[in-house]
Amino acid sequence: MQVGRGHIPTIDWGNWLILIAGGFLVTAAANCFNEIIEKDLDKLMSRTKDRPMPAGRMTTGQGLILGVFMSFLGTWLLGKLNLETGLLSVFSILLYAFAYTPLKRKSPIAVFVGAIPGALPPLIGYLAAFGSLKAEMFHEIDYHIAGILFLIQFVWQFPHFWSIAWVLDDDYKKAGFRLLPTKKRDKTSALLTFLSTLILIPVSLLPTIYGFGGYYIAGLSLVAGLIFSWLAFKLLMNRELSDAKKVMFCSFFYIPAVQLGLLLNFIAK
Repeated sequence: MQVGRGHIPTIDWGNWLILIAGGFLVTAAANCFNEIIEKDLDKLMSRTKDRPMPAGRMTTGQGLILGVFMSFLGTWLLGKLNLETGLLSVFSILLYAFAYTPLKRKSPIAVFVGAIPGALPPLIGYLAAFGSLKAEMFHEIDYHIAGILFLIQFVWQFPHFWSIAWVLDDDYKKAGFRLLPTKKRDKTSALLTFLSTLILIPVSLLPTIYGFGGYYIAGLSLVAGLIFSWLAFKLLMNRELSDAKKVMFCSFFYIPAVQLGLLLNFIAK
């Protein structure tokens, strides 16, 4: 949202709080529906068996009521900013809960599907910065910025998801989840993880190429991308669990560092 404010002279703190609250509720609702659908599967995995529904601290009926409430409240809040953010929030919930979630047991394509709602928050935040979008305001939106914010987070999610899937593969197998590209820890899965980090490097430079990011964010993105790729290359060479953990932890730091860097080095047009 703050990147979008670069086109607008003042910060509307009320809208900013609405975005935070609405985004939190929509994310919580999607995860709530996910837990309802996967309750019995979550009982099988060490990392999820203590969640409220699998552990029996909450019934699926209670979870459904809570999920629906958070969905409507979160969508209503985001819809107060503009129609586009409200519609994107509904799309995000539906795609995550009812497409990505069931696909996890069927095909590795689930990672691609899940990366779409996972990449929507920066896009939603950018559009939310403009407040109520009237027809005459659409010329103010820079669709290059909107698309690139989405694209950076979209591409980042592949090494992020696949490194997590590598680390937790034994646990995921208990529930029949198939998230690694080849469904197993092998050279091809490691190669695709490495290639995704390489693709992320030029994608992360697009803000500078398109003129809304300065040279500092370009340098930060390049260095962070090279470190990310080097760790993924070590995973490709060794295929050790310890290497996968390094890629996973690097992914945790990469995206907030790059997004914060862009915020601080944003060039308003």
